[in-house]
Amino acid sequence: MDVHALAFDVFGTVVDWRAGVSGEVRRLLGDRVDAPAFADAWRGRYAPSMDRVRTGELPWTPLDALHRSSLDELLAELGVPGVDEPTRAELVLAWHRLDPWPDAVAGLTRLRRRYVLAPLSNGNVALLVDVARRAGLPWDLVLGAEIVQHYKPDPEVYDSVPRLLALRPEQVLMVAAHVSDLAAARDRGLRTAYVHRPDEYGGLRTPPAADPDADLSVSSLPELADRLGA
Repeated sequence: MDVHALAFDVFGTVVDWRAGVSGEVRRLLGDRVDAPAFADAWRGRYAPSMDRVRTGELPWTPLDALHRSSLDELLAELGVPGVDEPTRAELVLAWHRLDPWPDAVAGLTRLRRRYVLAPLSNGNVALLVDVARRAGLPWDLVLGAEIVQHYKPDPEVYDSVPRLLALRPEQVLMVAAHVSDLAAARDRGLRTAYVHRPDEYGGLRTPPAADPDADLSVSSLPELADRLGA
């Protein structure tokens, strides 16, 4: 493949959102909630909240603000008592404090020797910068939803990578642990690589072992580096 840049989904592909959010929920809410179940329910509001922006029900709204709105709705729905404003603000920052999967930094470091690397995430820029600094993710630049004020899978998000990097779409490889993300990228002419992350949902769901439509399917980012000769 004549690939010059790799664009990465972040939540679930590069970092372990479930363990990170669960840990912060446990720290801040204690035994008032089941922390993993709360994290799953919060994540369950992720796509519907972005759909409200995508359909025009809401104006452009960054992910931090959508996370806060979803959090308030979830706390009210569950009847969780005594969650003050500072605690709610701190909970939203849980998404800024996610740990990378054990293979992620080593794989990205190898890949960066040969390719331009960027996140292509629905996270807002401040969130992605905080995650990268905490986790040591060696991005060359930050791309994604806030740059174009569209959420994936809107085509504008995928189109922004070759446009901003002065590349042809087929010179960009989209890397994700989610088949739907890769399908949307392929529709815009990007090459695709699937990363199998069996623990993303804590064993509650079993993601496919491979994406038969992707150019590559791997079980880790070092394996991706191997396959790409990095």
